[in-house]
Amino acid sequence: MKLKLVIAAAAVFTLPAVALAQGQQSGAPNAPKPTKADAQKVVAIIKGDKAKTQAFCQLGSINDQMAEADQKKDEKKLDALGRQADALAQKIGPEYISLMDGLDQVDENSPAGKDIAATLGQLDNICGGR
Repeated sequence: MKLKLVIAAAAVFTLPAVALAQGQQSGAPNAPKPTKADAQKVVAIIKGDKAKTQAFCQLGSINDQMAEADQKKDEKKLDALGRQADALAQKIGPEYISLMDGLDQVDENSPAGKDIAATLGQLDNICGGR
């Protein structure tokens, strides 16, 4: 999984969801720059808990729905899906949210970016062929 894709997913999964749900601008200027260890922790959290795995997989489905709603310029549906995505991100936990919020600070071509992408790539098949 390329870090750029992960960042795009992060943007859909957490930042707009939080912004839409709370009526704020997206972005997390104070989010710490994530490390490979942060990504490993999040992967372990998601893989180690069925409820968190399910929430993560549901985020993927919501991502698809949000992309479709965005193409149709359906702001009402985007808002509702954003609230759902935010709730799911909350279920996964603060470590996930912090990681996703900080990914935009990572250069995908740097060694650190490649390490994080490879680590998060372990989640590629967690959702049964998704």
